[in-house]
Amino acid sequence: MPILCSECTGKVIFVLMKEIVEYTDYRKYIQDYYDERKRTSAFSWHMFAQKAGFASDVYLKYVCEGKKNLSVGSAGSVASAMGLVGFEQTYFVLMVSYAHAKDDKTKRAAFEERCALANAHKMRVLGDEEFNYFKSWKNSVIRELAPHMPGAKPLEMARACKQKISATEVSETLDFLVKAKLLKKDKNGNYQQTDKAIRMAPVEAVPLAARDLQRQMGEFAIQSLDLPLSERMMSGYTLGLTRRAYERIKKETEDYYRRVVAIATEEDETEQVYRLNVQLFPLSERLNKNETVLNKEEKNEK
Repeated sequence: MPILCSECTGKVIFVLMKEIVEYTDYRKYIQDYYDERKRTSAFSWHMFAQKAGFASDVYLKYVCEGKKNLSVGSAGSVASAMGLVGFEQTYFVLMVSYAHAKDDKTKRAAFEERCALANAHKMRVLGDEEFNYFKSWKNSVIRELAPHMPGAKPLEMARACKQKISATEVSETLDFLVKAKLLKKDKNGNYQQTDKAIRMAPVEAVPLAARDLQRQMGEFAIQSLDLPLSERMMSGYTLGLTRRAYERIKKETEDYYRRVVAIATEEDETEQVYRLNVQLFPLSERLNKNETVLNKEEKNEK
């Protein structure tokens, strides 16, 4: 998209860049803007910093290199210096807010606000549909369930779910899955999966949504303890590990997941939708052997 920049000389310059909604990293956007300006003029970091109101000539250069952070308070002036106005300026500020959010809740809110802003201007944020898919258990369950309930109404699908979901929510979920091209409708109105397995796109916001999904599924796992043993399997080990052993187990688990998915996708039929959770997490702080020995010696002296 051409960005119109007015120089103090009265000269008007067009900077050709991708739409801002195609960016997820504000540093990358600033760097691309600088590179494009540099390519077409005698633009410098000094000029850029002056225009954005920074005393340091290289501050924005350091921001792009990850050595400095851009505050939300100064994001607006940097956006203005790049010729961004209206929703594009707001979008840029939200990218900065997202990048420096201190927790998942704040991060999620910033991303969702970016998506809403883009949608209001008939544009799509990179990772929007992926984010929406992974943020709720409803999407993955209905995606697995719907193709194996031909002719079923949303209410029937809702009743087939162990977790509470309304017929309206099922309808909304189906609409989203079709729009996101994760399900398709045949001429008889039945649903089919477009692909047997889904892989997470390399989009920054997707892991954020996936953590929400992990939390939801973790809660469901706790609830499943009340199910008969014939319907669920649960086991666990408490292990003392080195970092090397941890990495080996992690690799084994990734291989195991691939084998499980291969088994699940071998058959076209589905009798029941399951969730497989695998967790490996620390139950203690990392031990520093030298400190441990020292602490023991100090205790002995006392």
